[in-house]
Amino acid sequence: MRPDRRTTSIVALLATGVAFAGCALADDSREWLERMNTALMTRSYVGDFFHVQDGRVEALRIIHRVEHGEVRERLMSLDGSGREFIRTGTELACYLPDKKTVLVEQRPPGDSLLGNLPAFDQGASEFYDLHMLEPARLMGRAAQVISVTPHDQYRYGYRLWIDRLTAMPLKTQLCDERGNVIEQVVFAHITLPDRIPDSDFVPGISTQGFHWLRHAPQAGTPDTEVSWEAPRLPPGFRMTARAAQPMPGSNGPVTHLVFTDGLASVSVFIESAQAPVGVRGEAMSRVGSSSAFSTVVDGHQVTAVGEVPPETVRYIASSVQQQMRNGHGGGPVAPPPGPAVEPPGLAADPGSLGVFPGRFGGGAASPGALSLLPGGR
Repeated sequence: MRPDRRTTSIVALLATGVAFAGCALADDSREWLERMNTALMTRSYVGDFFHVQDGRVEALRIIHRVEHGEVRERLMSLDGSGREFIRTGTELACYLPDKKTVLVEQRPPGDSLLGNLPAFDQGASEFYDLHMLEPARLMGRAAQVISVTPHDQYRYGYRLWIDRLTAMPLKTQLCDERGNVIEQVVFAHITLPDRIPDSDFVPGISTQGFHWLRHAPQAGTPDTEVSWEAPRLPPGFRMTARAAQPMPGSNGPVTHLVFTDGLASVSVFIESAQAPVGVRGEAMSRVGSSSAFSTVVDGHQVTAVGEVPPETVRYIASSVQQQMRNGHGGGPVAPPPGPAVEPPGLAADPGSLGVFPGRFGGGAASPGALSLLPGGR
């Protein structure tokens, strides 16, 4: 029996309704993410939370103040290590007692010590699906649960529990392609005080005898005749920043490239290496949610770091090549990624707060010391 026109129209309307419902739910999910990021940037708050990664649990405290348009933050470990990170505007001071070092560097204005949680730009929706899950209760508060699912193997997914009243994140999870939790942050206590005194942003350790390092990014690239490009990238990724900056242990400025798909980010650091042209030493490292891949291209050490799957940093680092200013390539396109090799050094214990040895933060988009929440950029 063939369906009549009326039946066909009803089916079409139902299908259209389902499609509209799906779009509406995605829009609602995006609105919750926008509300969360706005709350993190504009509210003053104090919270204690647990950072869980690789079977280790670390207790931390975050103090965040917005006053007269200026943002001040203090992140401290409560495990006895004494490590603290204090940000005033765009200046970040990293107090590292185990290294007897204070590192001072510049970071982007919106770069929170909690890391950047999912905030979609126009292109990100092509590579991730948003879903609103069943509401839950955490800390006695009603929470809206949002899932962010990637379309391919080059990015991680997220689950977020957002307070329905304040839009603050109460719990976040970073997930692999099978939905397994790689890293999570769970708040045990959070308050939104009307006033936070200046005294709350004074470090709790003595810095007598500490070595102070000050890093200031430099515009342009170290070599005026050669730039670095990555002509072959994972789907959706694009270069969004290029700078030259000093690095601990480097003889000169290091080229820093940032690639993003609108949600996940990868930093690439390029420095002169003591290796002959044509020699390619490759190394892969993974610490919790952060992946790093290092290789040698035309006598330069190329290291890609990001809170993405290992295959993504390998793909991007292996694609980097020199580009002469006249438009001619300075070297062959890197070969396709090969099998992973565990590197000496990079796989070393990063210590509390996830600081890579010798790279205390590494600038914008680095997972370094500060990416405690998924999507740190």
